[in-house]
Amino acid sequence: MSGAAGCRGGGGERGPRWRRPWKLLALGLLSASSVLAAAPGAGAMSKEEKRRLGNQVLEMFDHAYSNYMDHAYPADELMPLTCRGRVRGQEPSRGDVDDALGKFSLTLIDTLDTLVVLNKTKEFEEAVKKVIKDVNLDNDIVVSVFETNIRVLGGLLGGHSVAIMLKDKGEYMQWYNGELLHMAKELGYKLLPAFNTTSGLPYPRVNLKFGVRHPEARTGTETDTCTACAGTLILEFAALSRFTGTSIFEEYARKALDFIWEKRQRSSNLVGVTINIHTGDWVRKDSGVGAGIDSYYEYLLKAYVLLGDDSFLERFNTHYDAIMKYISQPPLLLDVHIHKPMLNARTWMDSLLAFFPGLQVLKGDIRPAIETHEMLYQVIKKHNFLPEAFTTDFRVHWAQHPLRPEFAESTYFLYKATGDPYYLEVGKTLIENLNKYARVPCGFAAMKDVRTGSHEDRMDSFFLAEMFKYLYLLFADKEDMIFDIEDYIFTTEAHLLPLWLSTTNQTISKKNTTTEYTELDDSNFDWTCPNTQILFPNDPMFAQSIREPLKNVVDKSCPRSISRAEESLGSGPKPPLRARDFMASNPEHLEILKKMGVSLIHLKDGRVQLVQHAVQAASSLDAEDGLRFMQEMIELSSQQQKEQQLPPRAVQIVSHPFFGRVVLTAGPAQFGMDLSKHKSGTRGFVATIKPYNGCSEITNPEAVKEKIALMQRGQCMFAEKARNIQKAGAIGGIVIDDNEGSSSDTAPLFQMAGDGKNTDDITIPMLFLFNKEGNIILDAIREYEAVEVLLSDKAKDRELEMENMDQKLSENDSHQQNSEEASSASQDADSDSVSTSDQDSSIPGLGEAGPPEPACTQGDEQPQVQQTETESDSKVNWDNKVQPMESILADWNEDIEAFEMMEKDEL
Repeated sequence: MSGAAGCRGGGGERGPRWRRPWKLLALGLLSASSVLAAAPGAGAMSKEEKRRLGNQVLEMFDHAYSNYMDHAYPADELMPLTCRGRVRGQEPSRGDVDDALGKFSLTLIDTLDTLVVLNKTKEFEEAVKKVIKDVNLDNDIVVSVFETNIRVLGGLLGGHSVAIMLKDKGEYMQWYNGELLHMAKELGYKLLPAFNTTSGLPYPRVNLKFGVRHPEARTGTETDTCTACAGTLILEFAALSRFTGTSIFEEYARKALDFIWEKRQRSSNLVGVTINIHTGDWVRKDSGVGAGIDSYYEYLLKAYVLLGDDSFLERFNTHYDAIMKYISQPPLLLDVHIHKPMLNARTWMDSLLAFFPGLQVLKGDIRPAIETHEMLYQVIKKHNFLPEAFTTDFRVHWAQHPLRPEFAESTYFLYKATGDPYYLEVGKTLIENLNKYARVPCGFAAMKDVRTGSHEDRMDSFFLAEMFKYLYLLFADKEDMIFDIEDYIFTTEAHLLPLWLSTTNQTISKKNTTTEYTELDDSNFDWTCPNTQILFPNDPMFAQSIREPLKNVVDKSCPRSISRAEESLGSGPKPPLRARDFMASNPEHLEILKKMGVSLIHLKDGRVQLVQHAVQAASSLDAEDGLRFMQEMIELSSQQQKEQQLPPRAVQIVSHPFFGRVVLTAGPAQFGMDLSKHKSGTRGFVATIKPYNGCSEITNPEAVKEKIALMQRGQCMFAEKARNIQKAGAIGGIVIDDNEGSSSDTAPLFQMAGDGKNTDDITIPMLFLFNKEGNIILDAIREYEAVEVLLSDKAKDRELEMENMDQKLSENDSHQQNSEEASSASQDADSDSVSTSDQDSSIPGLGEAGPPEPACTQGDEQPQVQQTETESDSKVNWDNKVQPMESILADWNEDIEAFEMMEKDEL
């Protein structure tokens, strides 16, 4: 693919050129590897190192897979902290997350084709026999149509694809007779009732046994679904139709995609996050490339690759043009409103957008892929993992990380496209972080909080289905594979579908209907098959020149909207003032506020109050900018309030066989030792006190002395418990919740309050564990008797070797004897039921004095001043304005509702 023309959408040549699009992509782009590999500081990784890392991936997979099979199968998922299976209905509900579980051995099905990619053909053959023998798809259980499609239906089809490939090779699976495909067809029919809507959009949930409308189905009352949920079906459903010759599956999936395309916002060509399945109205009108929409875009492009229908490519290119125009603000990807695409809908990003650089590689748009990938990598280097959501200044917004594979996916595709050894080093970092921070004795545990390193008792099926597949392929050479991976396309769950399906059982008419709706710019299709001479000039510094400016952006500089900020250069209009950049001492900023109808009032008590009167704005557009500015201020204030709370703490089990690999989220105390000021933490063996509630003098002080005391919540104040165990000689305390089944997975952070008295006499650290996390320690005591833990503000290095345990223990004892007393704790009167502390609200970025300068400092800290309030003018005379302000006000109210809804949303 070194020709000057590239591959264009449409035309008679499209079919044969796209017969092997993945191979074309790999061969065309890998020709640039000799250029990029020569970049300074990007030395090629040796074959020995690549092989070592590939073998390490195999060992990690074995650790996760064997623990699932030993401790969880036939349950859907492994709970790696408690070493048992997660069975829906037997564990506390996690809400929508549990909709992926259907009592059909989810993890095993999701892992089938991964076994073959990792050359574990014998294990694959055994796994297929287990699925055929044990899995029941006729359970009376309500599941997510989306998750069941991509994980279970996709897993069965991926397993079937590689099974028939192995059978054709003649060594393995000679007994196989399409059993997985029969199961896939059965499941496909069980999902079809969800499509019984006038729009063709599926219900979000279906009962595997009773469908949707049946009286016992317990579903069918929903009105809304996410765009990705309805738009991520075509690959699996079309593959099922083409494998079986039954066209109905592909027809239903196409109808859903057609409807979403019809309902796009015509002026912006964007789609919203949530849509009404009956009316087609957009329920959530924000648009991005992350949660709720992500795989819709992915499936449009991949449907063209797999099915060869030009309309899918044209739709993708139309959406992509809108994404790059409105959402892409390199290196950021920020949600916008579909009707007002110049108005950002969020000041944070979610981790699911990490797939997008990989999709851009397939599109052939490499430069922005490198930029966004590098930004994400810097966030990972800052927090060890990609938080579920993070702000535009790269702080944690949602602290969880469920071991998502999207970043590894993009890393693999960028390496395939560029051959740049830099991405091998990125993959090495991912491997090291997984082993160092997520590995536990029974598998790999999701991160509850990337800031503390605490764990969730969770190992999702996609971790085995995707993470190890992409990491292994990153380091594998062609001779390491038993088949040609480029003969297949990856689904969004990384399942393998053969490209030869494009010419099999073509029962769908390929009428190109897209151009009836929109006039397309033909330049959208110029470089569908990337031309390496255009993508990579003969400059060995090309990729490095893109990445280098982003190296320090996470820690040392203010990320700005580059694409829009550049408009301010020359004579073009300046971008709107952002709340995070505002300085009260900057006269230019104050003038901009006035133009937006926002006034700044200095109160007598030193606070600064912001008030917006929309009718005082210079224009309706300025008023709209003012609304956005005020909303950003509110969000910054809310974020600052959250940061004023005490952060979670960590309880790390460091004794055999855990060696620091199990970390539990703990609530802090408003009294006692401040663990954030004692970086070494408090380390010691645990002991259960008598009486267990700790509300009177401890009767077993000999067992508690120099230990960390375990006690039950209830019956007296937390401070009283602390005083009693401290008197008995304990060096710390852990209070375990007495509410059966409570967990940090589902409950908000709990902070232990004082008793209204002076608590300066309490010098030991006290932490709170919910019932589920506390039972992990209690179970460890029952099994191993001597259990040692570390109480700290953040989990320490997990690489604790058995041979130096005694040395580390003695060092810790020395630290404890010489440690300083903790700072004064809160004197607020509170009972055992109080769980929150007083919160101060302040706005980062508002400065009263000093020279005008950007409101951004090194690291996470920003200037802070007094509380800012917002209010609206309730007495407005709209008649003296020429513009129809009633309609503008209605739009503002709609925007405010959208902001409020987005703030409540969870991934």
